[in-house]
Amino acid sequence: MDMDIIKQGLDDLADRDPHVATGLDLVGYPEPRIRPHGFHTLMRIIVGQQVSVHAAAAIIGRVEALMPEVTAEAFLELEEDALRGAGLSRRKVEYSIGLAQAVVGGDLHLDRFPAMSDEEVIAELSALRGIGRWTAEIYAMFSLGRPDVFPADDLALQEGLKRLKKLDARPTPKVARGIVEDWSPWRSVGSLFLWHYYKGAPE
Repeated sequence: MDMDIIKQGLDDLADRDPHVATGLDLVGYPEPRIRPHGFHTLMRIIVGQQVSVHAAAAIIGRVEALMPEVTAEAFLELEEDALRGAGLSRRKVEYSIGLAQAVVGGDLHLDRFPAMSDEEVIAELSALRGIGRWTAEIYAMFSLGRPDVFPADDLALQEGLKRLKKLDARPTPKVARGIVEDWSPWRSVGSLFLWHYYKGAPE
């Protein structure tokens, strides 16, 4: 999703949803988040789970420094102790190795993803240990550029939606999906805006 897509989608949403129109006037357009398609990005997403952005960047930097090139094949050459020394938990070492093995062994067909539907991509990724629906949805949005994905389990999205829609409480994932159903086919763009709104709008 480049800036043109973001502006097109948000302008359309603002025409249809007065809350989006008001929020857009307040915080403006979010910047694109474009990530490469492939093992490297999936590995980075796993490493970054449940840690701060700063900590994730430091750990990812140390892991990447262990390899001449960040590929699934190179990752499988690394010793587990080296990965632990770089800051990965035992569980993340397990998940990352499982991801690399799936790519190298042909169980995960990343080359087929561009031609697959959103739900097919999410289902295939979610079948791997350590990659839940949220991770798969984030990958579909930012690495495959899918414009109509809404990762409803994301707490910041829920809180952003609460503020934007002036709700009494943060919506559950099920309720959040229902609220943004009318945002289709721009729910990824709407998600990007909600993160932006969550950070930039006053309480």
